[in-house]
Amino acid sequence: MSDAALILFAKYPVPGRAKTRLIPALGADGAAALHRRLAKRTFDTMVASGHRIEVQYDLGSEAEFRDWLGSDADYVQQPEGDLTDRLLAASRDTPHVFFGADTPDLTTDIARNAADLLIHSHDVVIGPAEDGGYYLIGMKYPLPGLLTDMPWSTDQVLPTTLERLHELDIEPFMLPMLADCDRPEDLERWPDLVAGL
Repeated sequence: MSDAALILFAKYPVPGRAKTRLIPALGADGAAALHRRLAKRTFDTMVASGHRIEVQYDLGSEAEFRDWLGSDADYVQQPEGDLTDRLLAASRDTPHVFFGADTPDLTTDIARNAADLLIHSHDVVIGPAEDGGYYLIGMKYPLPGLLTDMPWSTDQVLPTTLERLHELDIEPFMLPMLADCDRPEDLERWPDLVAGL
């Protein structure tokens, strides 16, 4: 077992459909432009890890995504359904790590470490987010119980995940806690991302 798949879930930056919680602060065009920057930054960070990259894409064509993000990845269109459906469809029998596109402080070392831990020592790795969710979750094999009937987009995602792992007698490796850029009040933390929007 020598590799892991790093899987980015990303929407095409369509105004009014991307980073909608930031529209009150940035407007629809500004929120979409910020998403464009964030997702590209996340993608480049993941590519630099040296592991295989897969982009699970939505709201655009594969050609549009390749033109935006580049060719250093496999591209797979997200299926219809909610987040649970999309995560389950992207699960596999080999090490894989799911990433969102809205964690500005994600580093290449964190991405690489998540993959390496799955390959060599752990069944689950989690990157906890300050808001009570996580910015990444990695599994050595499918664990649908961690993805089904989850209180997505709430501060109960991480506690619920940890409780279910305890029930499965799986000890996850916890990566550094980071913050997501989701709400207007988050923007002041990353002025470089907002500059020029």
